[in-house]
Amino acid sequence: MKKIVFTEEFCQPENLFPFTLTRQIQDIRIGILTIREKWEQWMGLESFDKREGDYKDLDRSVEIGEIGEKDVAYLIHGNILPTSKLVKQIKKLQTGEFISVPEKESLIYCISKKEILDSNKIKVQEAVEFTAEFKEVKFPWEIFQMNHWAIEQDFELLTEGRKSQKISSTNKLTKSDNIFIEKGAEVEHCFLNAADGPIYIGKNAILMEGSMLRGPIAICDGAVVKMGSKIYGATTIGPNCVVGGEIKNAVFFANSNKAHDGYIGDSVIGEWCNMGAGTSNSNIKNNASSVMLWTPNGLANVGLKCGVLMGDYSRTAINTSINTGTVIGVCCNVFGSGLTPKYIPSFSWGSDGVERYRFDKALLDIENWKQLKHGNVAENERKILKHVFDHY
Repeated sequence: MKKIVFTEEFCQPENLFPFTLTRQIQDIRIGILTIREKWEQWMGLESFDKREGDYKDLDRSVEIGEIGEKDVAYLIHGNILPTSKLVKQIKKLQTGEFISVPEKESLIYCISKKEILDSNKIKVQEAVEFTAEFKEVKFPWEIFQMNHWAIEQDFELLTEGRKSQKISSTNKLTKSDNIFIEKGAEVEHCFLNAADGPIYIGKNAILMEGSMLRGPIAICDGAVVKMGSKIYGATTIGPNCVVGGEIKNAVFFANSNKAHDGYIGDSVIGEWCNMGAGTSNSNIKNNASSVMLWTPNGLANVGLKCGVLMGDYSRTAINTSINTGTVIGVCCNVFGSGLTPKYIPSFSWGSDGVERYRFDKALLDIENWKQLKHGNVAENERKILKHVFDHY
């Protein structure tokens, strides 16, 4: 049996803080799909995670030594984005061969039982150099910076050979052949402009009246866009998110809410986040100089535009003003007067990072929020959150 086994080894997941505190790199959403979903779709294979010996080793985690006698595994770095040329090259690999990229280490291996020396060592013999376009996500701001490209790639992958649901005549369309609406979606009295990039509307998504979308945009399964919303590309609204107001070049992972007026731009919002009414972020400095962003390794120059990177389960109070290039950790309750600090540690109560959220109270609040979308806190989530609380 053929399978995909993702590894974070050599990918430096700490550089994708805060999103890799609570997930493997391959479960980051960019474009329409997560990196895992892209590879599974392209390859037509089930995927697993290489056991790394840390707190994120969960149900999908496997030891390399567990590969069966008749199995073939494609060992893939979790931060690599698939392309048609790369996938074509991978499918040609024989066991014992690996793909290398100029000026980089080997990245993708095709192995069987005979290539495995032990649980942490494999033996491969022949390199296949790949010289076409190569994409990888190394830093969190690249998620929104690369989102235009990623939406276009996923749009082509998901819609090839398929027909869109009929688009209601109540909508005003530009370049309708670049718009795809899945079955069950409700789109009435909206403005959809796909001249600059595709617009994808997922299953059972709802676009309320007066919504204005300018592609490339992905509104994923079950998401809701409130009346009169203004969304500019390149933006992804993940599954079951609820959004309103003004959004530009932002990625919402899943199950998060920005349901009211306010502006979010050049940003990445994790899962199960909520933004109070009037929450807005600055995405460019008043002097138009480069944005310096907090990272675990020091300040990084991320270019002229960067809004907020918000970790999972974090929330803002009404009228929160988020500073340019702000990093908010996991499970923060952000409130306070004036602009937020540029870095708010995980489990902060308030925006100054001095007072900590009690873990039992944080877990109860997460449970309450999840119940609003008919969910609950799984045991795996509890374990991950407790580790983040204790160590970060």
